[in-house]
Amino acid sequence: MEVTEAQREVRTVFMGGFPGQIVSGLLWLISAGMSTWVSTRAGILFLVLGGVFIFPVTLLLLSAMRRPTSLSKTNPLGQLARQLAFTVPMGLPLAGAAAMHRLDWFYPACMIVVGAHYLPFSFLYGMWQFSVLAYVMVLAGLMLGLYIPAPFATGAWFTGALLLLFAFFGRRVALREATQQDVGTGLGPPAA
Repeated sequence: MEVTEAQREVRTVFMGGFPGQIVSGLLWLISAGMSTWVSTRAGILFLVLGGVFIFPVTLLLLSAMRRPTSLSKTNPLGQLARQLAFTVPMGLPLAGAAAMHRLDWFYPACMIVVGAHYLPFSFLYGMWQFSVLAYVMVLAGLMLGLYIPAPFATGAWFTGALLLLFAFFGRRVALREATQQDVGTGLGPPAA
């Protein structure tokens, strides 16, 4: 399987990242809400513990949408996808250390860890848009952590909204490609 074919399968199966970004975005927004209206501890725990369930919930969402939930066994990018899933948990001790030094750095540090985790998604999906997402998250995390005084949950609110926005953008990219592919093979109507 060629790399471009493998990337196309990743884009198709995971809809340009749509379900994962929806799940992640909602996780960040719920964490932000908990930090704002319950306690910072509750918000932190929800993000950290809830992050464990992003992939399983993403698979449930794909199943509910009656979509495939895995790549073909011949796709060489399947291993990369599995490895990328572990980069965020491996970076969380850094966010914890930052928060122990200054509690307001928790969400900005998580933004940097998660943003850096998205950079290799550009190759995995074959979508340059993931690089933009990565850079925006890292830069916003740095700005919030170092230069912009803001309420504790600001980074979580921003990240949640950004991920939801990106979910629909990635879905649009994948759907447009699928429509063009159907038109090219004569299997679907021409794009409007």
